[in-house]
Parts: sequence; C-alpha cells; structure tokens
Amino acid sequence: MELEAAIRSRRTHKVFGAEPVPAETVAELIELATWAPNHHSTNPWRFRVLGPASLERLKQATGPEGASKLDRAPTLIAVTSLRNEDPVVEEEDLLATGSAVYALLLAAHDRGLATYWRTPGVLRTTDGRAALGIADNERFVALVHLGTLRQDALVPERAPLRDVLTTLD
Repeated sequence: MELEAAIRSRRTHKVFGAEPVPAETVAELIELATWAPNHHSTNPWRFRVLGPASLERLKQATGPEGASKLDRAPTLIAVTSLRNEDPVVEEEDLLATGSAVYALLLAAHDRGLATYWRTPGVLRTTDGRAALGIADNERFVALVHLGTLRQDALVPERAPLRDVLTTLD
C-alpha cells in the first residue's frame, strides 16, 4: 500500500473478528514500530502483548462496566514510555512512543488488520498498572486493540487546512 493511501484510509475500528493476530505478525508490527524517530536513540517504548491471565487481571482492575470493552479485539497491546528525570527528554520520549504507536497502526492497516488506539483510565491507576506489570518508571500511552477487519468504518471529517495551518514570515 502506498504511504499516502495508508494514511488517508486508516480508520479506528471497534468491531473485530474473533481470531487472534498471529504472534509472528504482532512481533513484526512491533519491530516496525521501533523504527519511529527518537532523539538520541533512547528507545523509550515498551510493548506488552496481553495473554489470557493478564487480560483477566486487567478486567478485574477495570470492573464489570469497562471489562466488556476489553473483549472487543482478540489481541491487545499495552504501550508505555520510559520516564526520565530530565523533563525535556521525557517529553521527547513520550512523543516518540506516540509516533511508534502510529507506525504500528499504519503497519497493521497495511496488512489488512483493524486497530483501535485506546487510553482507558484504568491504566492510569495503581491496580490497572499492576495488572500489566507497568513499573513506576513508565508512563502509559496506548492500549492497542488489534484484529481482523469485520466492517468498514466511517470516514471522519477533517478540519480544513485553513483552520490548522499558519504560514509565518
């Protein structure tokens, strides 16, 4: 798939096929994500692919209301960014990790897979972080839902360029 087409056609999906994404494919997507730019090659990102036990722990931490949302996709990847004592480095690393997540989403889309970048509040709580073994020196960035495509998603409207672009002298 051409890059411009991938960027314009990637969508957020909330309905997935039941089959888990093969581990080899997940590993390929994560490896591609690590090619995101990161200042001084800090490699700040950490990826956790949830298995049945970790998913159950996260559901317990979430509670009944949020647990059903965790069953939307057959494969879940929690992404964190390492914290740093230097606030500038920490900000750069956080943005690099966000770029890595986007690279993962585009790579999945290129393979015909559906994705959903979520930021559930439970992963900012002590119980949610403990459920996935997220250390104090990590910041939660994304819970990527990944699976086979079951239905097309609507194309969202974008703000016109004139609303987001300023050309400076």
